[in-house]
Amino acid sequence: MDWFRLIEWLIKAVISTFVLLTGFAYMTFAERKVAALLQTRVGPNRAGPFGFLQPAADGLKVIFKEELIPAGADKAIFILAPVITVIPALVIMAVIPWGPTVQIFGRSVPLGFADLNVGMLYILSVASIAVYGVTLAGWSSNNKYALLGGLRSAAQMVSYELPLGLAVIGPLMLAGSMSLGDIVNAQKDVWFIIYQPVAALIFYTAALAEVNRAPFDMPEAEQELTAGYHTEYSGMKFSLFFMAEYIKMIGVSAIFATLFLGGWRGPFVEQIPWLGLAWFWLKIAGSLFFMIWLRSTHPRLRYDRLMALGWKVLLPLALTNVMFTAASLLARDQGITWVSWVLTGVLVLVVIGLTIADTLRLRNLSRARPVKA
Repeated sequence: MDWFRLIEWLIKAVISTFVLLTGFAYMTFAERKVAALLQTRVGPNRAGPFGFLQPAADGLKVIFKEELIPAGADKAIFILAPVITVIPALVIMAVIPWGPTVQIFGRSVPLGFADLNVGMLYILSVASIAVYGVTLAGWSSNNKYALLGGLRSAAQMVSYELPLGLAVIGPLMLAGSMSLGDIVNAQKDVWFIIYQPVAALIFYTAALAEVNRAPFDMPEAEQELTAGYHTEYSGMKFSLFFMAEYIKMIGVSAIFATLFLGGWRGPFVEQIPWLGLAWFWLKIAGSLFFMIWLRSTHPRLRYDRLMALGWKVLLPLALTNVMFTAASLLARDQGITWVSWVLTGVLVLVVIGLTIADTLRLRNLSRARPVKA
């Protein structure tokens, strides 16, 4: 047994867990600060300098809060559901390369856990488990509103898993591998977002719906479902659901950066390998800022429009993108390189046309509604 390799894995596991848990805590702080900045408010500024200790204060408060379990609830599943939700969020980062191979004490250490040859399949498999925790949380609470929230969440997450899974096929076909390390290496010259802009848009939109982020946070629609699937939860069990959401935000941003933004690749990484880690987390930070920006500025979608977007818009576009990508690769193999750019341009024009048509349709509908006196 290679004891050095075992120690290396243990150290990586501890560092990864610490980074994700700390990231969850300070993502709540960053969201409140950025939202305050966008909405001309102050945000948390009492606990510690500039409010920097606010996550620690919130954590202590939640730890000491009373936890209640409804009398008619299935106690075992009620307790287990938050755990089922948060564990996939923690282990999904296991196959994502955080940086290149670096030298530590004379040993070559890859900045990542494992470079599986089916890494993308692992991510899709683990991500799909989270829906069980949300659905079981609503069912086990013995609360009609929580049950409806769980069913709504299951329908939404399953619906958006389809376009999300199809959106990753484009980068996989371009790299010729399901290994995330190979996908990053294939973007050495050009990021895949240049070749696959529509796939990147579909992936990011579907990922927002998968993690229940605004404007796709319908499972937590308090105006009609009280609080959705977590209505009966309190204390640390309640916090686990939000821990899963914020950690999945980090995970989704890391996957997006790996598939479409070159992963850890950036200027001067070849000369200074440790810069790869900085570039990787800089891309994640940009994605997280955009998610907070969306939540602060966009209203929640109506549920029927949310489901229509997934089934009637994103799914056909994702299928079309897969066909166009296959045609482009076949044309490239025949030496016809311009076909890929033409097909990409056509697909981008289709997306722009659909967006304009939908905007005009909604504007005409709003003008056609009679105004009651």
